[in-house]
Amino acid sequence: VQLMESGGGSVQAGGSLQLSCTASGIIFSTCGREWYRQGPGKEREWVSSISRDGTLTNADSVKGRFTISQDNLKNTIYLQMNSLRREDTAVYYCAAACWKRYWGQGTQVTVSS
Repeated sequence: VQLMESGGGSVQAGGSLQLSCTASGIIFSTCGREWYRQGPGKEREWVSSISRDGTLTNADSVKGRFTISQDNLKNTIYLQMNSLRREDTAVYYCAAACWKRYWGQGTQVTVSS
């Protein structure tokens, strides 16, 4: 099983980025699909999820700004991030919550003022 994130980069505060995560070795939609992040000096925190039944959930810190979505034909999930803030700076990880949790390698997002 492999999860491959892409789309990270550097952006100014108020800007937008879209992250992608493509899975191989599993049918992504049969698992919970998740985004996490780990900021500098912080613990990894959950950001957003799509459950197996399609329920979308976001952390309070990103509600109204981040949107998780899926393309099952591409075995891919996305995280659209708008109105980015400096505190969103982190390495972003996708995860597949199947019979075990699989992790991607992470992609860096840096937001500058």
